[in-house]
Amino acid sequence: MRPEKKLIVLSLSGGWDSAVAAALLRQQGWTVKAVHLRLAGEATASSRLVALAQQLGVDLLELDLQEDFSQSVIDYFIREYQQGRTPNPCVRCNAAIKFGRLAQIAQQWGIDYLATGHYVRCQPLPNGEPALWQGVDQFKDQSYFIHRLPREILPRLIFPLGHLTKTQVLALGQQLDLASLVRQPESQEICFIGQENYVEFLRSRKPQGLTGVGDIVNRQGLVLGRHRGLEGFTVGQRRGLGLTAPEPYYVLEILPESNRLVVGFRDELFSSGLVAEHINWLIDPPEQPMTALARIRYRHPGVTCQIKPWSIDQGEVIFSQPQAAVTPGQAVVFYDRDRLLGGGWIERRIS
Repeated sequence: MRPEKKLIVLSLSGGWDSAVAAALLRQQGWTVKAVHLRLAGEATASSRLVALAQQLGVDLLELDLQEDFSQSVIDYFIREYQQGRTPNPCVRCNAAIKFGRLAQIAQQWGIDYLATGHYVRCQPLPNGEPALWQGVDQFKDQSYFIHRLPREILPRLIFPLGHLTKTQVLALGQQLDLASLVRQPESQEICFIGQENYVEFLRSRKPQGLTGVGDIVNRQGLVLGRHRGLEGFTVGQRRGLGLTAPEPYYVLEILPESNRLVVGFRDELFSSGLVAEHINWLIDPPEQPMTALARIRYRHPGVTCQIKPWSIDQGEVIFSQPQAAVTPGQAVVFYDRDRLLGGGWIERRIS
């Protein structure tokens, strides 16, 4: 059952998605309180954003979360690379900042419902229990990035774009005459990097915490070459190794303790499973092995797996067929067809 239309808090970034989400909520009878979160090096809300809020007919609050964002997301991003892991800052930001702080603001204002422009569906099961589902636009689906939301927040969530494609959203935005007011182009994948690449960013922020020159070795420990810093690599990467061989080398492991980069050929890149930690469940945590679909990165199509729980938030994930480039630090996210079940952080691969 849809909630009675009343007050709702919306995260308004200034892009197409959140703007159209605001317009749709207004059309559906909601009174929208928009919040613009300043996250990374952003000045005060632009005149364009203020004008956008006015055209949409929503109240606008600007909230400076740059310090929180730096501590929760940027520091995590740097720390993960220092530990030889490949972070996913968008997953971290959604849980800790975008939804976490939005929920706090709504609570302070006495408002029950929250909305964003994510391409995700929130709709109940036949028994009335709220659940999250992939967006109908499979290319834009963002369920992977919000798997760490607390289960208790689900009844409060509204995702106006979940049943729309990006093409439909853009068309609606044009019909609403928003083109001159929305931010163009859309925000980039790592919003706080700016014009730098991530390696330049890391070296400029924490040069003392990075590894420097070290050995590139194979599984047997034979030195094949030298690297200029482990932060420049991720599992599965083949470019930039500077190695000559009859077939391409790929990064298999990153070992910050010894400052070694382990490489091998493509057949060595496959794993039968992984160990997941800090699993966040959006269902009752399984006590027995269960079958699900696992996605080990955002654009991964998914693979049938068996989840063997070790505890409420740890477990072993065994794939139905070996998967390439299982990457520590990335998220493994679980589905029942298109229903989001939860997910955790990849701790290590299982050969």
